Amino acid sequence: MSKPKAVLFDLDGVIVDTAKHHFQAWKQLANELGFSFTEQDNERLKGVSRMDSLNILLEIGQVTKSQSEKEELAARKNERYVQSISTMDESEILPGVISFLEELNENHIPFALGSASKNAPRILKKIGLYDQFHAIIDGNSIANAKPDPEVFLKGAEALSVNSKDCVVFEDAQSGIEAGKAAGMYVVGVGDSAILKGANDYIQSMEEMSLNRLSK
Repeated sequence: MSKPKAVLFDLDGVIVDTAKHHFQAWKQLANELGFSFTEQDNERLKGVSRMDSLNILLEIGQVTKSQSEKEELAARKNERYVQSISTMDESEILPGVISFLEELNENHIPFALGSASKNAPRILKKIGLYDQFHAIIDGNSIANAKPDPEVFLKGAEALSVNSKDCVVFEDAQSGIEAGKAAGMYVVGVGDSAILKGANDYIQSMEEMSLNRLSK
């Protein structure tokens, strides 16, 4: 594609690796409910909203809960997750992220966050990137979780750019589908054998540059 007019980033697995913090909180909850939850199970929760993640967890454990019980369990998981991420700092920013953001700034290309996480602003503040983003669209500002394209369409709107002129960086299948549904150029961060349908693939942000995108 030609040089993008805007860039949108998922948070977990692209900017920082919060998957380990999520995994520990979900694993603890599963243990309390009497079943085991593996890292492989955790892959199914990537890019998925909190309540949908809980439903997948309960399905894995073959556990049935009422709506009010589910809300209590989701709140308990989030409390532990928030406690875990409270120790985060800039050392947890993934390799290549800072240099690519600097390149975008030098070329006057705005960028936004598009994440299902309601804790996204808190995490960005912890790692010192909150003021860098030109817009933050998170779980607090959308009605529909990925693969619905709402989060990315709102991101493009916030940056006043047509969605077809945007690039999305995603590490989750639901996010890749959301980016494609929004009509954007999607770069999958991870294994192309697992993540289907992206326009390009990288193993980490260290491989990314504007030169590569324009090729």
